[in-house]
Amino acid sequence: MSEEPAAVRRDWSLPEVRVIHDLPLTELVFRAQGVHRAHHASAEVQLCTLLSVKTGGCQEDCGYCPQSAHHESRVEPSPMLSVSDVLASARAAKESGASRFCMGAAWRQAKDGPAFERVLEMVRQVRALGLETCVTLGMLDDEQVDALAGAGLTAYNHNLDTSREFYGSVVTTRTYDERLETVGRVQRAGIHVCTGGIIGMGESIDDRCRMLVTLASLEPHPESVPINALVRVPGTPLAGRPPTDPLELVRMIATARILMPHSTVRLSAGRAELTDEAQVLCFLAGANSIFYGDRLLTTGNPDIERDQALLRKAGLSGRPLQQ
Repeated sequence: MSEEPAAVRRDWSLPEVRVIHDLPLTELVFRAQGVHRAHHASAEVQLCTLLSVKTGGCQEDCGYCPQSAHHESRVEPSPMLSVSDVLASARAAKESGASRFCMGAAWRQAKDGPAFERVLEMVRQVRALGLETCVTLGMLDDEQVDALAGAGLTAYNHNLDTSREFYGSVVTTRTYDERLETVGRVQRAGIHVCTGGIIGMGESIDDRCRMLVTLASLEPHPESVPINALVRVPGTPLAGRPPTDPLELVRMIATARILMPHSTVRLSAGRAELTDEAQVLCFLAGANSIFYGDRLLTTGNPDIERDQALLRKAGLSGRPLQQ
């Protein structure tokens, strides 16, 4: 790693971030790669596997999500998986090289009761396998956050999605402040926060940069920052959006890397539409994590064999398990 780490700031302004984002792409990637090498092993990529443990029927109306009960996206609600089924998937993920196992439940807000208790048991048993654990369950109260911390949860995913200004064009059933309140609860409990957003939903470049300003203002910075390109699922309100230019994704990853030098920046949804060359450029721009496996909750993802081949060709390796 470099001997000149970048200073960590939480007071970025929109004009400052816009200047960085709009740099000539070669200069932007060069700067991001310098920050990346100062804080991370340059040839390591964290491999995360994501499993939907409770699918469909969500009461939120997020315009991008096929699991919303408001949309006609043909995702049928299904019962919550058993702990044994989840453990089988977690073992397979570990055997294939994943170091973090992420579990998602399509809830607006986690509710106390047998289902939440089952999630806690999933967390305990996946942690017992030696894997990092992450869950995304919607909004949480303080007691639920404390219970997850007590079960050994590594990280909680709760994306901001976009800027405060554009948010209402995508989601109307939950406010931006409610998202930030959940993130704050998780941080106060000592659980790592995984939070990022989606590009390609019709937002402006300023909206993208405002989202990064918000993420970079968190204390501490998020442990991981997923940068997603919109997956245009038939039946969702955003299905008709044009595809996202891969170089716009590269710009967002590079800017996120510069603003949040210690964070893991995850190349997330939309990766199935990227060529190998575009993915390697994202790694060069500072992405050092991917979701690994054939599904992202309910949408497609490059399969494990393709990912392993890509990493071999690029000379990259999976980040070792942290014991």
